[in-house]
Amino acid sequence: MNTTRITDLRQAAGWTQERLATESGVGLRTIQRLEAGNEASLETLSLVADALRVSVSELFASIDDADFGNRVEALDSRAAEQQSARDRAVAAWRWLYVGIGVVLTVLSLTMGSSGLALFLAYWTGGLVILIALGRIILEPRLDSRYPLSRLDSRYPLSRSKRQLREQRRAPSAKMPAIVEPVS
Repeated sequence: MNTTRITDLRQAAGWTQERLATESGVGLRTIQRLEAGNEASLETLSLVADALRVSVSELFASIDDADFGNRVEALDSRAAEQQSARDRAVAAWRWLYVGIGVVLTVLSLTMGSSGLALFLAYWTGGLVILIALGRIILEPRLDSRYPLSRLDSRYPLSRSKRQLREQRRAPSAKMPAIVEPVS
């Protein structure tokens, strides 16, 4: 039997079982079963680990089954790779916004009073447009391309907690099955 640390991690975060269930998008009874030591799918463990901001392997004090341990390590590895790729894509959009802003700022300095309007319009309106495009276009594409990743809150394209919960509650068909360990 694999010994889990879910109870300790949940209590360290100061969460109740209900809050963990809400944040992870799984049922309260599922959380209770996990804390009692019952088995769960890797998809469920991934949702709980994501909510607790730890890797799936960190949910366990020890993993007795070698095959399960290999699958957990493969899942953690794939999640880390996908998170890195997603962060690079979001950072690229952010740097594109900043780069265009720098060019327009320099241009606005040569335009006088109309340049001030251009400067203000880009840095305020452009940010609103960037966030809107991120939520409408970029995030759904990144979600489908990198299903094991999450959008980092450091970037201005962050989603609301409600959107994260809705994504987690969606059918697990989006989550790719782990068949064999990645070499």
